[in-house]
Amino acid sequence: MRIVVLCNSDSWYFLDLVRAGASRHEIVALPFETLAASVDQGMQFSLSADCIIARTMPAGSLEQIVFRMDCLSQLQQSGALVINSPRAIEAAVDKYLSLSLLKRSGLPVPPTCVCQELSMAMEGFHELGGEVVVKPIFGSLGRGLVRLRTNDQAEDYFRELIDDQRVIYQQRFIPHPGYDVRLLVLGDRVWGMKRTNHQHWITNISQGGVGEVYQVSPEEKEMALRAARAVGAHFAGVDLIMDSLTGDRFILEVNAVPGWRAIAEVVGVDIAAELILEIENLVDM
Repeated sequence: MRIVVLCNSDSWYFLDLVRAGASRHEIVALPFETLAASVDQGMQFSLSADCIIARTMPAGSLEQIVFRMDCLSQLQQSGALVINSPRAIEAAVDKYLSLSLLKRSGLPVPPTCVCQELSMAMEGFHELGGEVVVKPIFGSLGRGLVRLRTNDQAEDYFRELIDDQRVIYQQRFIPHPGYDVRLLVLGDRVWGMKRTNHQHWITNISQGGVGEVYQVSPEEKEMALRAARAVGAHFAGVDLIMDSLTGDRFILEVNAVPGWRAIAEVVGVDIAAELILEIENLVDM
């Protein structure tokens, strides 16, 4: 097969996929910026592939992002396997949309308020208990998270977001026991990693968290599979957190462009090789 990975050629993930599958397949890296199409003599694209893996989602203008998703959609319709599908990527990258899909599927999510106006934001802040985490709607790796605990903090920060023409996405702070869980979904398989950070409430590995093996319960596996299905992702990272006061579990978000470097090392599974095998099985179907 010819497998195109949408990323930079020096990406660790691309090199890991090459290590795992280059003996059987042609695996090449292309940046999203190289996507192009022609509709003059039928539908022609700047790349040909049996499978396309969207490994990154670089920033860009609205035009660029919409065009990139359009290209992936057209490539999928032309017969290429795209992991994950453009629809899944669009749903998962938008925290509000993905949270709505999770809630609609009956999955537990933290109480959340999303708005664009100060009085509504302050009303939401109080309804959420006066302690919230504000997140960028488009973001990952724990970047841009802000914890607000007072009225003054909330009003000042909300004003900043409004001035920057940002949407205010706030969730009730979940008092967790110092860790959360990353569940990695590939098809019908799920691996788990506990992410602990004793120095900060943000537990992401990229923000100083430490990973260790986590035994995924049958209930948690089912939650992860349902979450991935809710956004239409075949390969996904699902973040699960437990309220240390009530014992309730919540799904924080679903990542449709999941990294696997940390979890592969922690659980001792060659995720890149498993992904290549999954692609082989899907293409053979």
